[in-house]
Order: sequence, then C-alpha cells, then structure tokens
Amino acid sequence: TMSRGAANGVQQPATGVPTLLLALIVCAAFTVESALGFGATVITVSLGARVMPVRALLPVFVPLNVALSLWLAARNRRDIDRALLGRRVLPLMLLGMPLGMLLVRHLSEAATRRLLGALVVALACAQLAKLRRGEEGPSRRPGAAAAGLLTAAGVVHGMFGAGGPLAVYVIGRALSEKGRFRATLSALWLVLNAVLVVGYAVDGALTATSLEATALLVPALALGIT
Repeated sequence: TMSRGAANGVQQPATGVPTLLLALIVCAAFTVESALGFGATVITVSLGARVMPVRALLPVFVPLNVALSLWLAARNRRDIDRALLGRRVLPLMLLGMPLGMLLVRHLSEAATRRLLGALVVALACAQLAKLRRGEEGPSRRPGAAAAGLLTAAGVVHGMFGAGGPLAVYVIGRALSEKGRFRATLSALWLVLNAVLVVGYAVDGALTATSLEATALLVPALALGIT
C-alpha cells in the first residue's frame, strides 16, 4: 500500500538509517548555526541533497533544527527582539511561506535541485560582490525593498527551510548587537520551522521512518552545539 507521503509525491528515505556522511554534514551545519545563529539548513540541504532527495531530507532535518532553535531561544530569551520579530519579520515571512510550500510540493526532484543550486549560487555571488565592494551592508531604513526580501525569504523557507540568508540580510541591518541578533534569529527559526514540521505532518512526509532518521542524527546535533 502506498503511504500518504508517496501519494502526495513526497519521496521517503529508502532507509531510516542516515549515512555517516549525512551525520557529518549535520554536525558541521549545527556547529555553524550555534555560533552564528543561522546557516544550518543551507549547509545541510546543499550538501545533503547528494545523500538523499531534498523532499525526503527536509522532514528528517527540520525537526532537529526546531530542537536547536528551542534550546537557543530559551537560553537567550531575554535578548530576543520581540518587537522586530512580531511586528515586521514574522508576518512577512509567514506570508511567503505557504507559496514556497505549495511550489516545492508540485515540483519534480530535478527541478527542486536546480532551484536550490541556483539559489545557493546567487547568494554566494551576491555576498562575493558585496565583499569586493567593501560594503558593510544596506541601509538600515525599513522600506519596500526590505519587506520584499522578507517575503521572498518566507517563500524560500517554505521550499527549502533555508530562508536564512535573505532574512539575515535584513535583520542584520536592524540589530547590530550580536547576542540580540542570534537570539532573535533563534526565535524566528523556532516559529518558522515548527510551521514546516506541521506542514510535513499534514502532507504525510513526517513518518515513523523519517523520525527514526531524525533520532539517529541527534548525536550529530549534540556534537555540533558543544
């Protein structure tokens, strides 16, 4: 009998046991996120796509990110900028997320990989161009451009769980203090990734098999945040 996830076009992992390579990728990714406040999903999805299909990888990985974000947000709760998060960032990103979740659900795996690759290359080129010009960042003034970037970040997060670079581009201009910046990002990922996990459960992508793989990656998470 075909599982609900298969019926919806969601590819499940062939096995519940993640490879050693995936565990190493996850460990490295969480090391980066625990230090910077972002980056784990971009690293994991970009490299992990070589290990398993993107749409099978995300339901395995995103619950781990929820656990990390919950730990970081609880530990640094006093530094969270609730006004910025609740009035500006979350509403716009939540607005874009459903479109991203709908798009990735109807794309083929090949198209999903191509879009992911294009996104990673575009972000890398933008960052290299900024470094070459010696820019410290865009204007701190809020406006249509920032709102557009946050909405686009929501779309990307809905597709790949990786809206971080676009969101960081905006949030980093509003919060110069690093502790406040990281704490606010942790709270943001906690909310957005919790929404993704609910979406995966509704779509049938969050299964006993995917949760088994998630559990087996917990040691990689623990090692990455130590």
